[in-house]
Amino acid sequence: MIYTWLSNNYLEVFGAVAGIFYVFLEIRQNLWLWPVGIVTSAVYISVFFSGKLYADMSLQGYYLIISVLGWYWWARNNKRKAEGEWLKEDGDRGRNYEGERRDNENSSLRVTRLKLRTGIALFIVLVLLYLIMWLVLSRYTDSPVPGWDSLITSASIVATWMLARKIYEHWILWIIVNFVAAVLFLTRGLYPTVILYVVYGIMSFAGLTAWKRTITNE
Repeated sequence: MIYTWLSNNYLEVFGAVAGIFYVFLEIRQNLWLWPVGIVTSAVYISVFFSGKLYADMSLQGYYLIISVLGWYWWARNNKRKAEGEWLKEDGDRGRNYEGERRDNENSSLRVTRLKLRTGIALFIVLVLLYLIMWLVLSRYTDSPVPGWDSLITSASIVATWMLARKIYEHWILWIIVNFVAAVLFLTRGLYPTVILYVVYGIMSFAGLTAWKRTITNE
C-alpha cells in the first residue's frame, strides 16, 4: 500500500524533501539553496496544478523567478567577496578594501519593527490582492477553495516583501500562512506537503526568536 501511494505521489514527495533541504541550505546561507529552490518551485507548480490550487501555483512561479534572481545576486556577491580577499593581500589596496567592507556593513539593512503606516499600507495591499485573486479563481477557474487559496497566496506575497525589508513581524505572518496552508493541503490530500508546511511553521517560530534577539542587541 505504501509503495503504491509513493509511486502515485512521487513528485510531491520529491518536492517536499527538496523543500526541507532548501530550508537547511537557507539556514546555512549556502549558494546552492537557489538552484534547489528553482527545482522545488518547478515541482510544486505541477503539484498545485494537479490539486487545482491555482493561486498557490502562481505563487510558486513567482518564487521560481525570485530564485533565479537570488542565485545571480548571491553568485555576484560571492565573486566580489573573493576579489576583495585577493586585494586584501596586496598592501594598501587591501586596506582600502577593508574600509569599503566596513562601510558596506554599517549601511546594511537592519532588522526593524513594523511601523503603523507601513502596516496599514501592507494590510490594504493584502486585502486588494486577496479580492482580485478570489474573484479570478471563483469566476474563471474550477478551484474548490478560492477563498483560502487566495488568502495564502496574498499573505505570502506580503510576507516575502517584509522579509526582503527585514521587518521582524514577517515571521508572525509566515507562522499564520504556513499552518493555514498545512490545513488546506490536508483537505486536498497533499500529505507530504502538509509535513513540509508544518516544518516551515516550526522554523518560523525559530526565526521569530532569533530575530527578536537581533533587535535587542541593536
